[in-house]
Amino acid sequence: MRDPIHSYIYVQHQVILDLINTREFQRLRRIRQLGTASSTFHGAEHSRFTHSVGVYEITRQICDNFQRNYPSKNANDGLWNDDERLVALCAALLHDIGHGPYSHTFEHIFGTNHEDVTVKILTSPSTEVNKVLREVAPDFPEKVASVIQKTYPNPQVVQMISSQIDADRMDYLLRDSYYTGTNYGTFDLRRILRVMRPYKNGITFHISGMHAVEDYIMSRFQMYQQVYFHPVSRSMEVILNRLLQRAKFLFENSRLLQENSPQLLLPFFENNFSVEDYIRLDDGVLNTYFIQWSMSTDKILSDLASRFLNRKPLKSARFSATTSGQIPKLRKLVSAAGYNSTYYTATNDSFDLPYDVYAPNQSKKITQIELYQDDGTLIELSKVSKLVAAITGKVSGDERFFFPREMLTSSKQIDLFAPIYEKFQGYLKNGWLIEKKND
Repeated sequence: MRDPIHSYIYVQHQVILDLINTREFQRLRRIRQLGTASSTFHGAEHSRFTHSVGVYEITRQICDNFQRNYPSKNANDGLWNDDERLVALCAALLHDIGHGPYSHTFEHIFGTNHEDVTVKILTSPSTEVNKVLREVAPDFPEKVASVIQKTYPNPQVVQMISSQIDADRMDYLLRDSYYTGTNYGTFDLRRILRVMRPYKNGITFHISGMHAVEDYIMSRFQMYQQVYFHPVSRSMEVILNRLLQRAKFLFENSRLLQENSPQLLLPFFENNFSVEDYIRLDDGVLNTYFIQWSMSTDKILSDLASRFLNRKPLKSARFSATTSGQIPKLRKLVSAAGYNSTYYTATNDSFDLPYDVYAPNQSKKITQIELYQDDGTLIELSKVSKLVAAITGKVSGDERFFFPREMLTSSKQIDLFAPIYEKFQGYLKNGWLIEKKND
C-alpha cells in the first residue's frame, strides 16, 4: 500500500489483509484522525484508517528488526520470540478501531471509551473483525484485546503499541505533522528503530541513539503546543460539545422535533447502545445531522450547528488563578448580550486533549524511557539528556475562557448591546483576562 509517511506499507499475512477489509476497519476511513483540527490546519483531512495502517507498518518493522538482530535462543534470555509477531501486528492495526466520530468530544458527551469499545469489537462474535481473528485461534481475539488492555503477559508486545516511544505515537506525530503542514513532529524514525532493542521487561534503546530519542521527545512536546492545543481547534471542539449537549437536552425534554430526530444517535441519547449502533456512526453521520439541525426551530441548536458547519469559532482569552474569579462576571455579560452562557461559554479544562507528559518519576512503567549502556545496565533518559530533563514532568499549556466573537464588537458600531460589549472588553487585554478590583 502506498503511503506518504512510510512510502510503502507491506502486508505479509493474509489475516492482516482480511482485517483491513472488514466493515469495522473500513469505517475508520470515515473518521478524521485530528477531529476539529482541520478547521485550523486545512490539510488535516487524514483518517484513523491511514494512521492505523501506519502503526501496523512501524510495528512490522520493529518485529523484523528484533527477529534479525535479537532473536530469542531460550525462554529466559529476554530477547524476541517471533511467535509474538502476529498478535503484535493485529493489535497495532486494530488499536484505534473503537474510535467514534469526533472521538474526544463524542466520548465526553456520551460517556463512551474508545479502548473499551475496541475490546468489544475485537471480542464480540457479531463483528467481522472477531470472525477473522478467530480463524487464527479460538482465543486469539482475547489475546489481541489484552494487548490493548495492557494485560498481555509479554511486555515487549504491549510496549510496541503503548509506551512512551511506541508505534502509535511515532506514526501520529509524523503523520499529523505532514498533513497539518508543520515540521514540529518530525524526527529520525529510522534511527530510533535501529537503536531499539528488546529486554526482559520490555523495550529499551541503545545509548548511542540518545539524541534521536531526545529529538522525538522534543517533537512531541512541540506538536502538543503548536498543533494539538491550538486555541481555534479547541474552540471548534467547544462548539461541537455544546451542539451535542443541546441536542441531548432537547431530546431528554421531548423538544427535539421529529424532522430533527437523529435516529442513529438515539441509542446514545438513551445510554443504551450496542456495538452495532456504534459501528454505524462516523463523522459523516454527525455532519448530516448538523446540517438538519442548522434548520431547526430551536435557535440555539440551529445557531451552534451553523457555527460548526461554517467555521465560526468562538473567541478566547487566557486566564490565570488570579483572574479566574472574573469568569462568572463575564458569563453574566454574555447572558445580558442575549447568549445562553451554558452553551456559548466554556473554559478549556474539559476540552484539553490529555497531554502525554514525560514524567519518569511516576510509578507507571509507561513513563520510563530506558537507555541501554554498553556494560548492559539501563539508565533513564532524563538522567543523561539536559533537554529532556528541562521538560520532564512539565505540562506547558494555557487555560482559556471561550465566548462568542460578537462580544468583541467595536463600540463604534451601532448596536443595542454596545455598552455590554464595552464592559466585557474592559476585562480583556492582549488576549488575557485582567483583574478589575473596583468593578
